[in-house]
Amino acid sequence: MTVWARPERGARGPAAVHSRAELTAVAVELADRSGLSAVSMRQVAKALGTGQASLYRYLGGRADLLDLMTDAMTGEIDLGVPLSGDPVADLAALAARTKAVQLRHPWLSDIPPEPLRLGPRGLDYLEYALRAMAPVGLPGGTKLEAVALMNALVAQFARTELQAADADTGRRAAQAAYLSEAAARGEHPHLAVALAERPGADPAEDPQALFERTMRRVLTGLLGDGAAL
Repeated sequence: MTVWARPERGARGPAAVHSRAELTAVAVELADRSGLSAVSMRQVAKALGTGQASLYRYLGGRADLLDLMTDAMTGEIDLGVPLSGDPVADLAALAARTKAVQLRHPWLSDIPPEPLRLGPRGLDYLEYALRAMAPVGLPGGTKLEAVALMNALVAQFARTELQAADADTGRRAAQAAYLSEAAARGEHPHLAVALAERPGADPAEDPQALFERTMRRVLTGLLGDGAAL
């Protein structure tokens, strides 16, 4: 049973003085400040000035806390943006807004890849994405798969951007030079053609432009001819 399907507070023991929303806010603050590893039932209880055992009146354990945190951050994605009627454009824009939230909260990339457990905000997100695909003549299951793949791609791009921000620029430059030299030697002709034909002259192009271009291509492929309906 998911955390959202259970009562907000346990029925036994002393009267509850906190709420799941309070626990979630504290956990998010800990994660934003020190990463996901800093989030534990003990640390959340300490921040609230209460005993760890008291938290089990609200949660079954840390997994519930991670679910609540993820759902709360999904609530930061603006779903009030009007749809244009172009499924690819609307989903690409939704993906960009989703990535912005993941970049704001880097710990989201460290959430264990477990089976999807949607909370209230996650359901709103999924409904918005499906509404964007309403003009597309595809089965519902295929549309759900498209959303799942889109979100996986968003997470990968966010993780890559976060890692690039922390990377040694000298190492990146050395890698780019190595690729160019290897292509010039003629031993990898297909690589040489690919590098020569890449968009733009700078291999470290604007990550947002790369994200948008890739996302549109993937979504166009997933939705097929139905995207043009």
